[in-house]
Amino acid sequence: MVISLSPNGNGRLNHQTTNLSNSLITTLPYLPNSPLFGTDGIRGKAGELLNAPFALQLGFWAGQVLKSKKTTTGPIIIGQDSRNSSDMLAMAMAAGLTSAGLEVWQLGLCPTPCVAYLTRHSEAIAGIMISASHNPPEDNGIKFFNADGTKLSSTLGEKIEDGLRGNLLLSTDELSAWGRILYQPNLVDTYCQFLQDSLPASLSCQGMKIVLDLAWGASVNVAPAMFKALGAEVICLHETANGDRINVNCGSTHLNLLQAAIIEHQADMGFAFDGDADRVMAVDSTGKVIDGDYILYLWGKSLLERGELPDNLLIGTVMANLGFERAWQGLGGQLVRTSVGDRYVQSQMWETGAMLGGEQSGHIICHHYGVSGDGVQTALQLAALVHQSGVSLAELVKDSFDTYPQILRNVRLEDREKLRYWQECEPLQQAIAQAEAGMGNTGRVLVRASGTEPLIRVMVESECPDAANHWVNYLVEVVETYLAT
Repeated sequence: MVISLSPNGNGRLNHQTTNLSNSLITTLPYLPNSPLFGTDGIRGKAGELLNAPFALQLGFWAGQVLKSKKTTTGPIIIGQDSRNSSDMLAMAMAAGLTSAGLEVWQLGLCPTPCVAYLTRHSEAIAGIMISASHNPPEDNGIKFFNADGTKLSSTLGEKIEDGLRGNLLLSTDELSAWGRILYQPNLVDTYCQFLQDSLPASLSCQGMKIVLDLAWGASVNVAPAMFKALGAEVICLHETANGDRINVNCGSTHLNLLQAAIIEHQADMGFAFDGDADRVMAVDSTGKVIDGDYILYLWGKSLLERGELPDNLLIGTVMANLGFERAWQGLGGQLVRTSVGDRYVQSQMWETGAMLGGEQSGHIICHHYGVSGDGVQTALQLAALVHQSGVSLAELVKDSFDTYPQILRNVRLEDREKLRYWQECEPLQQAIAQAEAGMGNTGRVLVRASGTEPLIRVMVESECPDAANHWVNYLVEVVETYLAT
């Protein structure tokens, strides 16, 4: 028998057959008309779309699609951050995957790059991370990784969504399998050993005082242990796993507490991770923020001097600062920009053969060591650069470049249709053109929809701070007038 599922008038799915009414796939929660998979998996408020019935179905259909792409069937690796809803989603996903006949390895609390690394270096056919990254505690997300540790392809994501929407057929044989769940938190130690092995053998942080903002999230067990093992004196902020407080006024998007702690403790440097530790922002001993542009410049310059940067090429995004780009060009380097999102950075790195790329937000990918952004690894490598240079991080940054004033403002849009079709707003397009003409070649404008949150992001960059302020305020006013109301 073949079962066909089709949507009814309420956006739910019903069987066209009745003799398997108690099977796993009898119902689905309401699905929005817009695509489920964004630039970083599926993300939203926990308890709405991201609830247990949905995760169960998603696990089932993901299992069916993923195992059909492999000649041999290995496990699926699942990790999670500290959000209160992560247990629910991880367990429901595991139940769905085992109902598709797959074995699941549950890691528990761990950074996203840990899942990517272990998936790539094991017999796993895919990896899954339950996290909404830097989003607030009430949000959550489900990220998928291919067997090679890269983000799941759009093609596979669309096929999984076809299953959820009732557009795939299954035989009854495919509904009579089951797998098992193995709890493997010890595998996180394997990832930590990889981090250690990626560092220079001579590296020592002895004598360094380093502050870590762990954001109550996925890095709480890994990052302090790594820096302490290198001999650093480590001061931790927000150092326990706390699902109520993850990312709340802390971590890579809220650096004021880290800056204050560095000054208070007279520390050499500090690092702030986001909730799932795939990105990091640094702060030097003076309290200056060292974002992804500075990290790319410093790490890229080190690789360039060692002859380990093909074509002197870095991959950045449209958010990369003009000051960074022009300084990098001054070293004989070239910068290729992509859309915002590590998926796009990664794709361009594969296409061009670039070994280093990343985002201003601190999501850095280095193909010398792996294929995913890794906040802890990036922090360790930056500490290694400081150690090898013999000068402070503040001195390295002072000798690098000056940024152009860049102002970023976010406007929240609750109407998802307006968010989806924001580019069709003619008054906004006219305002963007007006701003671009007003600044000429002394600045630039970037307006885009967030790939992870219901936001329109407005960025203006200019040699003149007053011009940047004027045009960003003007553009935000237009967005609020025509899209946010």
